[in-house]
Amino acid sequence: MGTRKTIQTQVLIIGAGATGTGVMRDLALRGVHCALVDRSDVNAGASGGNHGLLHSGGRYVSNDAHAAAECREEGDILKKLAPQCVDETGGYFSAVAGDDENFIADFKSHCEKCGIDCTEVDPAEAREQEPHLAEDTIAVYEVPDASVDPFKLSLENVAHAKLVNNSKYLRHTEVVRFEIENGRIRAAICRDTDSGEELRIEAEQYVNAAGAWAASVAAQAGASVDMLYSRGTLLVTQERLSSRVINRLRPPSDGDILVPGGTVSILGTTSVRVDDPADARPTVEEVDRNVEQGWPMMPILAHTRYIRAYAGVRPLVLVGDGEGDGRSVSRDFSLFDHEDANLSNFCTITGGKLTTYRVMAERCSDLVASRLGVSAPCLTATEPLATVNACEWTEPGRAPKIWARNPDADDPILCECEMVPASAIDEIMNDCSEFIPDPGLQALGLRSRIGKGSCQGSFCGMRIAAHLYDTGRFDSPGGLKNMQGFFAQRFKGLRPVLWETQLVQAELAEALHCGLLGLEQIEGEDD
Repeated sequence: MGTRKTIQTQVLIIGAGATGTGVMRDLALRGVHCALVDRSDVNAGASGGNHGLLHSGGRYVSNDAHAAAECREEGDILKKLAPQCVDETGGYFSAVAGDDENFIADFKSHCEKCGIDCTEVDPAEAREQEPHLAEDTIAVYEVPDASVDPFKLSLENVAHAKLVNNSKYLRHTEVVRFEIENGRIRAAICRDTDSGEELRIEAEQYVNAAGAWAASVAAQAGASVDMLYSRGTLLVTQERLSSRVINRLRPPSDGDILVPGGTVSILGTTSVRVDDPADARPTVEEVDRNVEQGWPMMPILAHTRYIRAYAGVRPLVLVGDGEGDGRSVSRDFSLFDHEDANLSNFCTITGGKLTTYRVMAERCSDLVASRLGVSAPCLTATEPLATVNACEWTEPGRAPKIWARNPDADDPILCECEMVPASAIDEIMNDCSEFIPDPGLQALGLRSRIGKGSCQGSFCGMRIAAHLYDTGRFDSPGGLKNMQGFFAQRFKGLRPVLWETQLVQAELAEALHCGLLGLEQIEGEDD
């Protein structure tokens, strides 16, 4: 066991997903200092394992009008205050021959009841705008869907909180136990998952925003949160296949949403009940189901190249007997004050959706502020989210634009798929030195586009590791282990889509990594 040091703050937030980072920024804007911890890194759970869809609310109009209206309101706020994170693509809901005609006929009136703009589009006109729509498309409605970059959003929440009042973010830091006395948590004992050193964090209030792990964190404090878990698998195409979000006009099911995300498109999502919140590995069966369900809406989905799959586990609050598909459970969020567990300075915020993360953070922060005696109001519905340079490298297409404006032969391109130069890696390392003092390809990938192109890190992983050795940031065999861990994470998403071109790409990567570097013969990093 390592040396224990102590940090004091007003609020400790556990979990650096969208909601946790949103609480951090909300409280910072009210003048409250926070420490945010995550046992992995920003958006390691459901916030990083979704479509990146900023819902108009159309998805929920037939079965959850409250969620639909809430999505509309929150979507409008994010488009206005965080435009750097949002691509206002618009969206189509399209039906094909054989789809439920009653559902189609009711859709527009359901949208109107929820205040969602909905315009009927002639199918032929829609196919001119989106040529990959099926020839037998029989009905199309346009809604104000958009895509949002969840990583940029969360990273900027953290960065803004630091700018406002020097609130702190500690990655790779997990809570191992709480010290509780007279109905109050006195301290959280945390562990650095890299070094094993213990850290004692003393706070006046403690917020559990641990997503799928919220129940286990609550249990550490002697509180109870009943949850169920639904795994969703998604696929990433090599190219962007549509300008707009394309939704199948039918009750929610598998493979019925295609979201443009920069230069690619993302198809999903399955819904499989799982017992373990860590069970977020995409399966071949779920990949097949998404493709089979998606291609009637857009036939190109049957034969396009998929460069990877990934999965996230939705944390859903268990209500009633919990029977049925995960989609039947409300996407509403819940705030637990845990006073029933005789705790006056601990709360849990969980459930909900990426689109509604801001209002989730607001409600949670209202409770925390009232307990602290802070009267300052929430500002996140009126204060623009600051753009921070260190977060800009997550933006698709930014690196090629910069390179084209000012090409420099002495600044080599390290990631050819996304055109990321060495200077970008150096900038991220310098700007994020507080968060990532230990260089790591995983941390760099989260804060940039490296590893996200068609080679999935096969080449850029080696080049960037070499650059880190050249610049002295890697200086031991640990760099090779770091590279091995990076490739292993990418391969989790490659394995379910290994057919045709992607299989050839994987065999090339194996030849490079094993034949050239012998990575399979070195002892790997602990994951």
